[in-house]
Amino acid sequence: MKSIETPHKKNTKKKNRKMHRRKILIRVFASLVLMTIFVMVCILASLYLQKGRNLDLTYAYADQINKDTAGDPAEVMRFTPFAAELCVSDGDTENTELSIHEGEFGALFDVGNRQILFGKGIFDRVYPASVTKILTSIVAIKYGNMDDIVTITEEDLKLESGSQVAGLKVGDRISMDELFHGLLVYSGNDCAMAIARHIGGSIDRYVEMMNEEALAIGATGTHYVNPHGLHNKNHYTTVYDIYLMLNEALKYEYFVDTMQLPNYTVTLSRNNKTVNIYLDSTDHYLTGEEPMPSGVIVLGGKTGTTSQAGNCLAILSQNKYGEPYISIVMRAITKDNLYYDMNQLLSQINS
Repeated sequence: MKSIETPHKKNTKKKNRKMHRRKILIRVFASLVLMTIFVMVCILASLYLQKGRNLDLTYAYADQINKDTAGDPAEVMRFTPFAAELCVSDGDTENTELSIHEGEFGALFDVGNRQILFGKGIFDRVYPASVTKILTSIVAIKYGNMDDIVTITEEDLKLESGSQVAGLKVGDRISMDELFHGLLVYSGNDCAMAIARHIGGSIDRYVEMMNEEALAIGATGTHYVNPHGLHNKNHYTTVYDIYLMLNEALKYEYFVDTMQLPNYTVTLSRNNKTVNIYLDSTDHYLTGEEPMPSGVIVLGGKTGTTSQAGNCLAILSQNKYGEPYISIVMRAITKDNLYYDMNQLLSQINS
């Protein structure tokens, strides 16, 4: 016998269908909300990771080294973002608040914002003196093995009298790592010669490698004839090319780690005995001989001095916000003038 559906049963079924549809709609809505939240989380995570790659450029150096994830200066200074884009200019950049001594060339580069805040003679030819060793360092890192042991030869010590040397002697056995520290911290010309001979097979071949590297990074105004920077009329560069070289060198953690050292003790073997040679940095900011301007931290770079080149300095600094700047002064008559004018440039980075 066929059952008769009462109005009450019909209403109950309607209500059940409505409730079922409502549950489905709620589930769909909840799914959409969850998907939206998931997408937003993914976007935020991506932005956070991207920001993480630039943290070293936005946190002050002194604060950064105290972070659990960056207890080592080499970890702090990750300069991959430097290579992304460059500060570019088609000529000098005037700044009414800045001036350097007559006859000097120099520049101030805001690395983070890719701007030149000041530039004088940035494309004019200059003698680089030991600022040369920035490029020497790049080639050494790219093509050398820092674990190699090098035996010092007479050729390594064929340098003009009075030039800066770390005190190596013929027959000394020393690692490439120790030579690199003697090169960059103390600016040892004997270290430069030993590195060049060992890696290049000859000094001339190493210098060819340096010039090839200069062209590869766009330093077209540069031509070097030696790995140390002692004067030669055919050994020259420009302020802008020095910026390109330092910018390139900062990609290498090993360079960054070494350039910050205020001193270093080179260890070598001489006549089967261990010899230690204590070396101070040639950068007066790092040794404390020259106070840094308020709110500025000089991280390091390279000095250079010859009678023809004058006193030269190319450095990386951070302002109080942790933002990076490269500043360069060339051809200063005295060291007092050099650091006075460098301080003029650095005084602008907290403006």
